[in-house]
Amino acid sequence: MLVKADCFLFCLAWITMAQLCSQEEKENAALKDLLSRIDLDELMKKDEPPLIFPKTLEEFEYAFNERGQLRHTQTGEPFVFNLKEYLHRWNQKRYEALGEIITQYVYELLEKDCKLKKEMLPVDATECEPKSFIYMSEDALTNQDKLLVLIQGSGVVRAGQWARRLIINEDLDSGTQIPFIKKAMQEGYGVIVLNPNENALEVEKVGDPSAEAWDEPAEKRERKEECEGKRKKDEYEKYRNPQKERETKRIPIRENSSPEEHTLYVWDHFISRSLAKNIFVVAHSYGGLSFVELMIQREDEVMARVRAVAMTDSVHNVWHQDPSRSTKDWLKERCCNWVSSPEPLDTPVDSLLPDCRRRSAGTERHELTSWNSFKSIFRFFNEHLQAQMEEDGDDGNVEERKEEQREEQKEEQREEQKEEQREEQKEEQREEQEEEEDDSTTVTTQKCTKHEDL
Repeated sequence: MLVKADCFLFCLAWITMAQLCSQEEKENAALKDLLSRIDLDELMKKDEPPLIFPKTLEEFEYAFNERGQLRHTQTGEPFVFNLKEYLHRWNQKRYEALGEIITQYVYELLEKDCKLKKEMLPVDATECEPKSFIYMSEDALTNQDKLLVLIQGSGVVRAGQWARRLIINEDLDSGTQIPFIKKAMQEGYGVIVLNPNENALEVEKVGDPSAEAWDEPAEKRERKEECEGKRKKDEYEKYRNPQKERETKRIPIRENSSPEEHTLYVWDHFISRSLAKNIFVVAHSYGGLSFVELMIQREDEVMARVRAVAMTDSVHNVWHQDPSRSTKDWLKERCCNWVSSPEPLDTPVDSLLPDCRRRSAGTERHELTSWNSFKSIFRFFNEHLQAQMEEDGDDGNVEERKEEQREEQKEEQREEQKEEQREEQKEEQREEQEEEEDDSTTVTTQKCTKHEDL
């Protein structure tokens, strides 16, 4: 009897365990199925704060200091991207909102500090159609000597910017075109600042009602829309559903709907009509591609007017864009591309492409190549300007230009020496502060020791 009872209990325990395992497997399968249907990104959006951000730098509690660095007005700290942990979309939207404010801030600097004027595009635009704009110096079209044209890369950056990331995380000098503009004006250039990424007007998208909806009686349709609107409003107010962004549609700007179109349009309506004998171009990243496309479309005009082109980490490709042989030869002679590289600044860099010379920008960061090459670019322009004068046989101007270059080199050396002195002074001040802190710590320790002895 005992043996039978033991067998019965063993069978009962085995059956129970089997049932439990089967139930656990079913629960695991159901859990896996549930998890597979959950969008984790959408789930995280349910608890995120509203996508409403300040409209000014002051409301953001940030400001640019005397060195052009963005700092928090209360803490003095640099910009913090991950303000709310695990809410990447909210942090990104906040960063983008700040970026829009930065864009307007740079426009103000172009107009107030650089004295540039805004020129609307298209030039014959009607009041109702989408418009873009560029910035020009007062003498951009009347300066008979030199004209500098600045073309930025692609993305969210607008006129006057090289990289939004640098403006926010580094400083205004490295992230904007302002140092190039001021230097050019000091050396007697007219200036035109292109705006190749302002290609379309974004307007809120209004959904077209379906044919079935319009077949409904008006009263029924209005009640349905009212109920649907109230339901959505309640859900948004309670943050029970993910926040939906405003849907927009893009209306292209006539003859400026792409960076390439924009560059061609500005050439035809402004640059080619300037009186400058010597035109120089700085083109960053996609701006280099846009310039090569301009050469393909207006080869003879560009080759006759442009003296030199400085590209910075340009993404142009002569195999893909397929310019003519004469354009390729011109690029080899008149163009230099400062590329991201670990090599020291101005070190020659080999290239597999049969296009322009390449030199190291002295940095491996793509967005920093323009700022790092700043002084080298203007030396490059001066070399080509001098060569052009010699070719034209204007010996008097050549000697005058050489003298100017010598003075500029001396001025640069003086500035470098001053910068080194400032750095040395800062280092000395830091060391003195550290010594004072050490002395203070020692005194405090001694006082504590005396107190303990007492």
